[in-house]
Amino acid sequence: MLNEDVKQRLHQGTVIPAHPLALTSNRKLDTAGQRALTRYYIEAGAGGVAVGVHTTQFEIRDPQFNLYEKVLRLAIEEMKRKNVPRSFIKIAGICGPVDQALKEAEYAKGIGYDLGLLSMGGLRELSEEKLLERTRKVAEVIPIIGFYLQPAVGGRKLSYKFWKSLTDIPNVHAIKIAPFNRYLTHDVIRAVCNSDRNKEIAIYTGNDDNIVNDLLTTFRVDVNGEKVEKKIVGGLLGHWSVWTKQVVKLFEVICMQRDSNQVTSELLTIGQEITDANAAFFDAANDFKGSIAGVNEVLRRQGLLQGNWCLLDKEMLSPKQSEEIDRVYQAYPHLNDDAFVKDNIDKWLS
Repeated sequence: MLNEDVKQRLHQGTVIPAHPLALTSNRKLDTAGQRALTRYYIEAGAGGVAVGVHTTQFEIRDPQFNLYEKVLRLAIEEMKRKNVPRSFIKIAGICGPVDQALKEAEYAKGIGYDLGLLSMGGLRELSEEKLLERTRKVAEVIPIIGFYLQPAVGGRKLSYKFWKSLTDIPNVHAIKIAPFNRYLTHDVIRAVCNSDRNKEIAIYTGNDDNIVNDLLTTFRVDVNGEKVEKKIVGGLLGHWSVWTKQVVKLFEVICMQRDSNQVTSELLTIGQEITDANAAFFDAANDFKGSIAGVNEVLRRQGLLQGNWCLLDKEMLSPKQSEEIDRVYQAYPHLNDDAFVKDNIDKWLS
């Protein structure tokens, strides 16, 4: 059963950063850095946080690292220490075959997470019906956010029929759309609109290449001769794990303009600037190979991480990616929150 305060906040829409992983130079967990990141997101004004997701690195589950439970626990400890409101949305990433997914769901629920972001990635051997069976089983343990992981980073294309069936599962409360593809995004919207539960499903963008436009758009879908409208109410984004204070301010402007039907061209321009920044952070030029290292590099420059290291040696910045991050830093100084971080970082790291 989903906490009513969380449910209301989820449907109202909010900023949810996808939590990165803080490591030392020898690729061990940097506990102080991990706690500092959670403190940063809370004090930046985020309405929730997602831990154990793609940005946290799926490899935290590998036996050689065995960090999944620890990073989830550290984040919960900081949320309790900061006494976040009951409406603060605590999301745990859940993935893997059904036995693994159930184990992760039970652990996350047991330590206080509200929802599980259920990835369909890495399960290409499973049919869509098997994926739906898996979702139903996990939804018996913890409320679910469905996740359309981008094909370029390990996801797969899923049909309209799949999303329609997933939407009909009673304990599914939201879907994060992140295929970086307008056609596939619309499949999900159309599936939700055609479901009897369409008012019970909140849509969150994970389309880092189209964040502002997603949040400004009201979709209108024909359902049996009637027009059903659906908005993407918030975002759950790796991109929002950096420059988060400015993200929160911008989200307030987006909501105000969207709700008043007075969208300015300036806001659309800022949206394209954000897309350009994301291309640098996520390494779009190299098919997103440096996406996690790129996010970590921005946090390193701000002093929140010791380095941009990832658990796997192969996960690193691509050639020229650092120069691209230099470029967007210089081009869009109004998007960063370096001053906010500088004023608080000693406190967060202590």
